[in-house]
Amino acid sequence: MSESSGECLRVATYNVHGCRGMDRRRSEQRIAEVIAALDVDVIGLQELDLNRRRSTGVDQTAVITDELGWHGFFHPALRAGDEQFGDAILSRHPLRLRQAKELPSVTTRVCPESRAAIWMEVEAPGGKVQVINTHLGLGRRERLMQAELLGGPEWLGRVEPGDPLILLGDFNSLPGSPPLESLARQLRDTRTLVTPSPRLRTFPTRFPSLAVDHIFVNDRFRVDSVAVVRNAGTRIASDHFPVVADLRRA
Repeated sequence: MSESSGECLRVATYNVHGCRGMDRRRSEQRIAEVIAALDVDVIGLQELDLNRRRSTGVDQTAVITDELGWHGFFHPALRAGDEQFGDAILSRHPLRLRQAKELPSVTTRVCPESRAAIWMEVEAPGGKVQVINTHLGLGRRERLMQAELLGGPEWLGRVEPGDPLILLGDFNSLPGSPPLESLARQLRDTRTLVTPSPRLRTFPTRFPSLAVDHIFVNDRFRVDSVAVVRNAGTRIASDHFPVVADLRRA
């Protein structure tokens, strides 16, 4: 949606898998093309590389934002020497950093990846909007710990009560799971605000069976629609499908 949409806001969450598609080809330009076709105002991305050998040292967030002509902010969840791996928020509209931090994580040899969250203020046409993007861990207790932290005074507790708020990302959690139920005590899962409630299975793209990517909002938004975008582009660009929600200020 463009600025002419006024009080409406289209948002998305998308795990881009290091911009490596199901054809094993890495392409930041292809991810940018997918995002452009979504016609969103704001998107949270997970699994981006910065200065990693496997991605020829490119700043994937910068390449994608340059392709789109948008604003963007990347924050690493994992650092290994000069290499970084993490998440980003991209927007058509100006962004202001509110907070970006690593989350408490339980890393192992099998899964050494730590986690993080980003909070940006978006200068949307209808007024500022708070957007938090995250990618939770793989362990059950780890995800619940991270969700409870996001719901506590350090994150959601710092948002002004009257501010429109969106929390989105790859939560590695299914509907009804403890991490999502914890967040639902303060926010509303967009899928529950449309009828009939969609299943929104996003992973893996070859045979989507798991709904792990979610968009939450506070009571400052109404939800017009929420959907998984499945088409020729999204089926090949990543191992996750993007989720898009059309929001309207309450």
